[in-house]
Amino acid sequence: MRWVKPIGGLAILVGVGWCVGPEPFVTAIRSAGPATLAIALLLTALTTLCCAWRWRVLARGMGVEVPLPAAVGAYYRSQFLNATLPTGVLGDVQRAVRHGTLPVVADRGAGQAVQVAVGGAVLLLGPAPWAAALLAAGVGAALMRWPQVVTASLLASGGHVLVFLVAARAAGTDATLTELLPLALLVLVAAAVPLNVAGWGPREGVAAAAFAAAGLGASQGATVAALYGVLALVATLPGGLLLATGWGRGAVRA
Repeated sequence: MRWVKPIGGLAILVGVGWCVGPEPFVTAIRSAGPATLAIALLLTALTTLCCAWRWRVLARGMGVEVPLPAAVGAYYRSQFLNATLPTGVLGDVQRAVRHGTLPVVADRGAGQAVQVAVGGAVLLLGPAPWAAALLAAGVGAALMRWPQVVTASLLASGGHVLVFLVAARAAGTDATLTELLPLALLVLVAAAVPLNVAGWGPREGVAAAAFAAAGLGASQGATVAALYGVLALVATLPGGLLLATGWGRGAVRA
């Protein structure tokens, strides 16, 4: 059963390739220039710091002390493993084994909950403003109750959106920011679905469908999503370096 999810992601990816052809994926690789990669590395460093901060706050609330340098190193290693191994969650499993399961589950759940709520609020703003208002109110209430956790999650989600926008511009998309922002949020929510191969699959499928529905073309959507995947992979390479050198394996104090 553990292979069902990566097989499903691979099937989606093959389906996207069958519909749009290989050109979007080739274009994505060619579009990953030095400046684009440098921006992705910088933005991912900031989002990793925010995520490590959120995890540290949640862990401390559960009686587990994770020093910030150790949290950043563990998060980088986790992201690298998620980006290179099937299912896209094995890095979090490794982090949970080393640093405790409950804080990691709470960290991942908090991040995804805020991302889905914010994305839903933006996407529903036009068709169902009352639902958007409810989601926004929920995020506001959570911000008052858990200010550090929600703030870190908002900053991290914003960083991921910026990387997507950078990918869109590098891929040659001339759509306006107003057009791209809802698409970015939708694709990033899809990217969190664990039915993938190292993050690939639903992200490209939803991007192709969403860009086509927005009149921007399925091929363009697949290119942007694939380039985002390339940028995300390269931006996690510091985690691979940490794994190779064994640096940053800070101890956890319970």
